[in-house]
Order: sequence, then structure tokens, then C-alpha cells
Amino acid sequence: MVYGYIRVSTREQNEDRQRLALRALHIPEENIFMDKQSGKDFDRPQYRRLVRRVKKDDLLYVKSIDRLGRNYGEILEQWRVLTKEKGVDIAVLDMPLLDTRRGKDLMGTFLSDIVLQVLSFVAENERTNIRQRQAEGIAAAKLRGVRFGRPPRPLPEGFPEAYRRWKAKRITGTEAARACGMPLSTFRYRAANYEETKPI
Repeated sequence: MVYGYIRVSTREQNEDRQRLALRALHIPEENIFMDKQSGKDFDRPQYRRLVRRVKKDDLLYVKSIDRLGRNYGEILEQWRVLTKEKGVDIAVLDMPLLDTRRGKDLMGTFLSDIVLQVLSFVAENERTNIRQRQAEGIAAAKLRGVRFGRPPRPLPEGFPEAYRRWKAKRITGTEAARACGMPLSTFRYRAANYEETKPI
């Protein structure tokens, strides 16, 4: 039997490119499994179903190695489970060297394993670089004054007066929060922000 596996990282991403590549191989639609989930691990429902379904001498196609996964160690482990334990052949369309049907001799297996390790490392390294670039971009945006998350709600009309009375210890925090129609924790949070930004 011939199978295909598709993975996209989010529900918004389009899987058409992968699906068209697998359809060109005339893989039956019911034998194509797809997850819309991150490739950080292999705890994906459709991938798990696929692994349960495949048997010895079946053939599994994936478009590229990073569609299988992005975690170096886990890609190697899953490759071992599929090819060694289950006896399944794997063909990576974007990398013809990664086709376990070719070179079943010692040299072919050796070359395939080396290519797999290199590509798995590259896939995980790219994931790490993406995370680092995101973190750097967020830090740079914060330095420029970009605020993330939902904008805060406007303060209630009586907030400045309640804040002044609370600050002067004429009312308690609980009374000030009640006067503003908000929980005490919210009042304290908004009061701390107000203190930083209130006009002098």
C-alpha cells in the first residue's frame, strides 16, 4: 500500500502544494493523512493513525523532511521506528537521496542515514533560528514602544478621584476598587500604570 503524509503548522496555512504533489503519485485520498499542527513533536492524531495503519513493505511519501517533523532527535527516532521496526519504505519528494527503496545495500543505507541526519539537524536548526528571530523582533519592537496584546480599556470616569483618595489613605483599596466598578487586583494594576503615566 502507498501512503502520504501532510503537515502544516497552523490552521491558516495552506496544504495544497503538498496535496498536489501526493495526488500526482496517484495515492488514494483515504491513504493521505494530514495534521494541522506544529512539527515540534510527533504527538499528532493523524500521524499516530498513519503509524498504526502502515505495514511491512508499505511506502510512505512526504513532500519534505520538515513536513515529517522539526525536532532532530524525534525525526531520527520516527524514521527508525518506521523503517526498522515496521519495515516501511519512506520517500522524501524534495530530496531523492532520502528514498529507502534505493540502495538497500550497506552503502546505500549508510548514505541515506547521513543525509537524514544532516537534514534533520538543518530542520531543527531553522526552527531554533525562527524562534530567535521572533524573540529579537519582539524585543526590538518593545524598544520602539510597540505594545503587544489588547489595548487596555479606558479608565472609569471616577478613577482619578478614587486613586487620589486611595493614595491619600482617605479610603481603602477595596473601597476605591468598588467606586471604580472593578476588582481590587485590577484596581491595583491600573493604579500602578496610572502612576507611571498620569500627568504631573
